[in-house]
Amino acid sequence: MTLAIRRLLESRGRLDRAAVDAFLAGHSSPIVEGPTITFLFRGEADGVLLRHFVYGLPSSQPLRRLQGTDLWHLSLEVPTGSRFEYKLEVLRGGTRTLVQDPLNPRTASDPFGSNSVCAGSGYEVPEWTRPDPDARPGALEEIEVPAGPLGEGTRPVSVYLPARFRPARRHPLLVAFDGTDYLRYAGMKVVLDNLVGRNEVASLLVAFCPSQHRMKEYAADPAHARWVVEDLLPALRDRWPVSEGPADLALMGASLGAVASLHAAWLHPGRFGRLLLQSGAFAFTDIGREVRSPVLEPVVEFVNGFRAAPGRPSEKVFVSCGVYESLIYENRSLVPLLQRTGMEVRFVEARDGHNWENWRDRLREGLSWLFPGPLGLVYE
Repeated sequence: MTLAIRRLLESRGRLDRAAVDAFLAGHSSPIVEGPTITFLFRGEADGVLLRHFVYGLPSSQPLRRLQGTDLWHLSLEVPTGSRFEYKLEVLRGGTRTLVQDPLNPRTASDPFGSNSVCAGSGYEVPEWTRPDPDARPGALEEIEVPAGPLGEGTRPVSVYLPARFRPARRHPLLVAFDGTDYLRYAGMKVVLDNLVGRNEVASLLVAFCPSQHRMKEYAADPAHARWVVEDLLPALRDRWPVSEGPADLALMGASLGAVASLHAAWLHPGRFGRLLLQSGAFAFTDIGREVRSPVLEPVVEFVNGFRAAPGRPSEKVFVSCGVYESLIYENRSLVPLLQRTGMEVRFVEARDGHNWENWRDRLREGLSWLFPGPLGLVYE
């Protein structure tokens, strides 16, 4: 039993509603006491379970009801610096309902909705992810790019122009797959404004590319790689002064977006000198053809082929992954292979899961290493 719960039990001779009210007035959920995290729920229910997104632990763990009250609690031991997302599953009359923690004001969003956030001891939201009134804001401009091999019509792309953008000077270019999500859920424009404004990252252009059919196009689709090279890059160079050399050209993405990045560079070696790969879904098989999902079959075929003959698709590769996600094995397996190609590789693990705020929190380290500004030596 945690210190906070023991204090509640010792606070009065009898637990009543007023005692629980007073306790919750001084505690939100979860309660962090060093490595111990205590989750709370208040209400009448047949049962309450913690549904977290930490690979390797039971994904559904029951809270215990404090006898004589409507207060439920569960304590876990969590390593320092951890962050993960969760929901509570409330059972009433045979009905199960997933809800955000009503006692926790911290939430995080993704394309599928919102989750509650557990921030363990030692974790802080990086200050450079928050709007800085002293940072000169860059601009986002929209462009329509011909769909080319992806089909008819055009594809919308949002392009970030840094505050120090100069039309007479060529700028490095970073292409971000799932670009709309990077802007919405990882706050990447604010991050760029801060890091470029502080001279930690070079004054670069960033093309934020959404996908209408990401489960196909990002799953090692040669047509998507061709679109990047034959349609996207020419359209961007026609509109803005983009540097020509591979050292100034990068691809980035998370999950399947990381697969699309590595795949495009592999099919077009020497074109993209920088890669930023976050929690890549680099599924492969050593024996047999078992695949987690039919969607991943082309990914397995690509990654198996890449493992057999990687070549040297890029020059510098930044890889990050959360230790609380199932893809940590695939990413750890990929890194030695990348290093053996002669590419310069940096690999970062975080005590977090497969989510946008994990990917946001790694942007400073990745961007400042791939595209260092005048202060780049700080991170070497």
